[in-house]
Amino acid sequence: MAIQNLKDVYLDQLQDIYSANKQSLEVTTALGRAAKNKELSEALIAGANGISRGMDVVASICSEHDIDPNGEHCKGMEGLVKEARAHGLEEEFGDEDAQNAMIITQYQRMVHYAIAGYGCLVAFANRLELDGDAARLQECLDNTYEGDRRMTEIAMKGGVNKAAA
Repeated sequence: MAIQNLKDVYLDQLQDIYSANKQSLEVTTALGRAAKNKELSEALIAGANGISRGMDVVASICSEHDIDPNGEHCKGMEGLVKEARAHGLEEEFGDEDAQNAMIITQYQRMVHYAIAGYGCLVAFANRLELDGDAARLQECLDNTYEGDRRMTEIAMKGGVNKAAA
């Protein structure tokens, strides 16, 4: 199907964010298990739960628009997930604090991609006057921002970066 208008862009991007979430869910859980800092591990598990909730919201919206949420494969998140695995999980670390700092880095890269995706979807839904969609997507965006802020706090105030230094 050719993309003809903003509604088509919106539907395409709903499927894209669903794919992005689906791909990031498994690696976020793995990063949570690999983290040696308890607060970081718990935050990553909470992040995985948030990703799962976001998938439920997007799947519900897709259903309301009669589209399959699995209709796209997000190549952007595919690359970020590969990077997260390579640098956060498969890299050899001589220091667990350095690994924790790297885990935060990789997770935040994926989160920033999701923030961009949700932000665009909220803007599209608002322009299309899909107020119910916009409200639910705004909640996903707010939760994603909160996860990002929590990681920054763990890195800076929680001492992960200081310990890694």
